[in-house]
Amino acid sequence: MYRQLTSAEIAQLEAQGCSAENWAEVEVAQEFDPRYVRNTRFSGHNRLGVFRREIEMPGGLKVHSGIYNATLHNCEVGDDAHLYNIHNYIANYRIGRETCIENVNAILVDGKTTFGNGVRVPVMNEGGGREIPIFNELSASLAYILTLYRHRPKMIREVERLIDAYAETQASEVGYIGDHVRILNCGSIKNVKVGDYAELTGVSRLKNGTINSNEYAPVRLGSGVKCVDFIIASGVEIGDSTLVDKCFVGQGCVFDKHYSAGESLFFSNCQGMHGEACAIFAGPYTVTHHKSTLLIAGMFSFLNAGSGSNQSNHMYKLGPIHQGIAERGAKTTSDSYLLWPSKIGAFSLVMGRHTHHADTSELPFSYLIENNSESYLVPGANLRTVGTIRDAQKWPKRDNRKDPHRLDQINFNLLSPYTVQKMWRGREVLNELQALSGENTEVYGYRNCKIRNSSLRHGRELYTIGIQKFLGNSLISRLEKTEWHTLAEMRAALRPDSTTGSGDWVDLAGLIAPKSEVSRLLNDIEKGGLTLEDIQARLVQLHANYYSYEWTWALEKLEQVWGCSVEEVSLEQICMTVNQWLEAVVNLDHMVYDDARKEFDLNSQTGFGVDGDREQAEADFEEVRGSFESNSFVKAVLEHIERKTALGKKMLERLSAVNCK
Repeated sequence: MYRQLTSAEIAQLEAQGCSAENWAEVEVAQEFDPRYVRNTRFSGHNRLGVFRREIEMPGGLKVHSGIYNATLHNCEVGDDAHLYNIHNYIANYRIGRETCIENVNAILVDGKTTFGNGVRVPVMNEGGGREIPIFNELSASLAYILTLYRHRPKMIREVERLIDAYAETQASEVGYIGDHVRILNCGSIKNVKVGDYAELTGVSRLKNGTINSNEYAPVRLGSGVKCVDFIIASGVEIGDSTLVDKCFVGQGCVFDKHYSAGESLFFSNCQGMHGEACAIFAGPYTVTHHKSTLLIAGMFSFLNAGSGSNQSNHMYKLGPIHQGIAERGAKTTSDSYLLWPSKIGAFSLVMGRHTHHADTSELPFSYLIENNSESYLVPGANLRTVGTIRDAQKWPKRDNRKDPHRLDQINFNLLSPYTVQKMWRGREVLNELQALSGENTEVYGYRNCKIRNSSLRHGRELYTIGIQKFLGNSLISRLEKTEWHTLAEMRAALRPDSTTGSGDWVDLAGLIAPKSEVSRLLNDIEKGGLTLEDIQARLVQLHANYYSYEWTWALEKLEQVWGCSVEEVSLEQICMTVNQWLEAVVNLDHMVYDDARKEFDLNSQTGFGVDGDREQAEADFEEVRGSFESNSFVKAVLEHIERKTALGKKMLERLSAVNCK
């Protein structure tokens, strides 16, 4: 409840240097104490809470809540807030409880604004055509659909209509700064909504945006930061003069060290430092840490960009209209270059300069290497590298999201129906190439790339091992969950929960799902009647049902391998699959083990023991890097071999006891 000021309170306020256009328009809480409002000018209608508590500032300094040296126009100030040295003014804002605002230039809302909701971001294609309306609840999966499914204009229009309607619900002429916010030593803040527990320190300029901070996942913006036309999700940290212009920044992202991001979408756990992004779709875990790196007009996810990585989307004809895609898990080495349009397959490594518009999407886990200005492809090579396994293990551990309300549904699995279907198809592609050009051909041509004969043969073997590992994983996981003693009971246990999951799968920027279910969702959107909450709930459900759908797909492939249905499969065929799985797992782990050993060879010791002999170099190396045998990752690989070998033997023992009658 608010009340009018008493004449005694007005007199005291005026004695303390305060003034108002009309004191009758200044309302206060019932227990308001005028002692804590000094040198303040009021304009328009204002409401003030009570100021009873002290607030502890960084470094331990304690200040009493209240309003000091400020001008307020049409503002509501919550209980125990602290406003001090507002150099210009604060206009049209509701300020939450225990919020501290010190030494800022101006904070204002100027007219009706949607606080960044509904801003169109021309992602991927600088020439336009893929504009995405950003809003507070935008997920990577929905953005993926909006970006790449332009061949379904009715669906696109319906989702855009829903987003525009949502943006209108956020429209207001009054801004909001939440509870327990810190805004210290900042410049201009205009048409910005700030969530609870946000920390803004030394920010240069914010205009037209929302900072979705909360108690679980505060947002922190630091010195020199400039953001215009933006949505910042919970748990984000942006510092050191970073520039953000017309962007959505997803949960747990970190931008720092003068990073520059324009007209781009960034989703969960992206990191950007030193370099530049322009018109990119950065799916979860897109990471770039180097000053000379440019990501432009591309779609990425789980990307690690090396120093000097660049792409070109402009061939000086019709303008910067080209685009490219690097599927999940791609890596670019130092000084790598891609001329768009190109498409890089999942978990592939790009090394050197590539100007021939390579498309390696059907050959995942590959190396794309430049040799004499030509692009050479080494299929499957990344399946056996220590870096790929290490990446897959580190992503879940580096999830910065603390907010229980997670926007992005992220599947971290290295092997999934999405990647295994590509290996399955990749093996067919390699067989077709060999059949068409002959077994003795030295170099095969494939989609503007070249593949050496030895690389083709080895890639085919690696894909087979990867497929056997995945199918065996799925089979054993299914068998472990149920009790069975006869072949009939085992067949019953292997029956899928539903028919959903067969056919092609897609990766919706982190969410791996059957294409049929995604199509069903898009059809339902086109019919109308779904809300944005409904669409998000369907995406969450797709993620939650992943393992059920995965088994349907895996069983379909197993039946192709067995040459019969699950109702006819024999015990010998199941045992064969388990044995193949065990051999595949151990073989791949040994390849990874051997790859890790290279990090401890003599070449790796170059530069150690700089003023001594080889013995001193080895001692220095071991003190810094440790020994090969004691390395935590190497030990984990050996433990994995032991654990999986034991699991395989245990399963084979169970199978040997099955009654086949």
